[in-house]
Amino acid sequence: MELRAHHPYPSRRSAVVAENMVATSHPLAAQAGVSMLARGGNAVDAALAAAIALTVLEPSGNGIGSDAFAILWDGQNLHGLNASGRSPAAWNAARFAGQSAMPYRGWESVTVPGAVSGWVALSDRFGKLPFEVLFEPAIGYAENGFPVSPVIATLWARAGKDLGHQPGFAETFMPQGRTPRAGEFFASPGHARTLRLIAETKGKAFYEGIIAEEIAAYAARHDAALTVADMAQHQADWCGTISKGFDAVTLHEIPPNGQGIAALMGLGILGQTAIRDMDAEDPAAFHLQIEAMKLALRDAESFVADPEHMRRITVQDLLDDGYLAQRAKLIDPNKASDFGAGAPKSGGTVYLTAADASGMMVSFIQSNYAGFGSGVVVPGTGVSLQNRGAGFSLDPGHQNHVGPSKRPFHTIIPGFLMGADAPLMSFGVMGGPMQAQGHVQMVLRTQLWGQDVQMAADAPRWRVTKGLGVACETTLPDATIARLQAMGHDISLEAPDNAFGFGGAQLIHRLGPRGYAGGSDPRKDGAAIGF
Repeated sequence: MELRAHHPYPSRRSAVVAENMVATSHPLAAQAGVSMLARGGNAVDAALAAAIALTVLEPSGNGIGSDAFAILWDGQNLHGLNASGRSPAAWNAARFAGQSAMPYRGWESVTVPGAVSGWVALSDRFGKLPFEVLFEPAIGYAENGFPVSPVIATLWARAGKDLGHQPGFAETFMPQGRTPRAGEFFASPGHARTLRLIAETKGKAFYEGIIAEEIAAYAARHDAALTVADMAQHQADWCGTISKGFDAVTLHEIPPNGQGIAALMGLGILGQTAIRDMDAEDPAAFHLQIEAMKLALRDAESFVADPEHMRRITVQDLLDDGYLAQRAKLIDPNKASDFGAGAPKSGGTVYLTAADASGMMVSFIQSNYAGFGSGVVVPGTGVSLQNRGAGFSLDPGHQNHVGPSKRPFHTIIPGFLMGADAPLMSFGVMGGPMQAQGHVQMVLRTQLWGQDVQMAADAPRWRVTKGLGVACETTLPDATIARLQAMGHDISLEAPDNAFGFGGAQLIHRLGPRGYAGGSDPRKDGAAIGF
């Protein structure tokens, strides 16, 4: 990776270089993280302070009622954490009988929030600063207010039109009868109260105490299934990582129930193609990436589930080199194809990353799924509840079939790239089904084509959709679009700032034995900050 002062893409940003680094989608959250490093904390403390602050600063993408995942390099070893929640114990197929799909909003999409358990687990095992210190910036912004940033104000306004009728939403997020405008100050005293209780009790108030009781009581008022027992039974799991190599680097992802395996499959398939002979802007290179990701995503949609329920088609089956080679052979180098799922066995947020001078690096993601999640907000708490239940299938034969106390298919994934014997890059590309596709694009741009982290974040992106569909940013050259169309791709053009359509990348790349380069996506309000 060569650091560059100028590049051909629209953004004028340069990569930020420093010994200690935080990159997030909101500058105030990045500063919250850096403030922990300045107080003697490590990268975990920085990541957690930023994540907690983002529940206040970027409610469109996450909240206290989110799920979270993390990959952490502690200086010697890599660790993976799954802090995603399970369905209520009362959920079963009969509850959703007669519906064509899982509910996307409202109480019937709400699963147990896992993010708080992730904060506790990471702090307990790897943090240096007292847990309650990590909450100080977030509580300050919730109590005293903060100026709403432009991208978030836009997303907030869209959500207000769609979710204003959901239980508790308007009371918390439209206190003046409307959503806040860019630059206006917004405060959430209920949010501050909840964060303070979580800080003081190390999460027990949220899962077993007064906040859990308030969440369950509100659920009961709306005939929803979530109970205090569901909350109390939740725990985050140290799950390790799964990986796939590409030449001299290895991409690590969290195991299912997340879609990270799709990024590994896509990279494994591309390793069997001629992509190494192509330039980053070659339409043929775009074509190969699109086809590889279609193959990977079709399989992920068909087979990924709670790992305890992936008994018929396993992770090992999906990552088998022989199987990926078979899938690669299906790619026509000159023509787009509409792939179905394969037969691996015979018979879709906020992302942040932090790194410190000691070498610790953290890749962290938390999300409510759709903007503001379910739309349900528990009065007086600031707790907006995620809609991860929408990730279940209603197909009884699917490994991801809805059921009790089960983790649904997840879109949010942190990424981590290792070299032969040292960490290279902690990164992510938030944004639903864009994420696995974005991971592959970031790996190839930084490792195969030598682009620095800011250049890779700035470059035009594409996103496969259904059938032969491919959404492309309007910044993609006309000649490239024309060539892809000639190959049979059904191209739709979207502006780069189309909500979460093309994701929001945050990347930190290790420069060597000392120092990092950070990049932050211009599609978001964020920043990479260091010292």
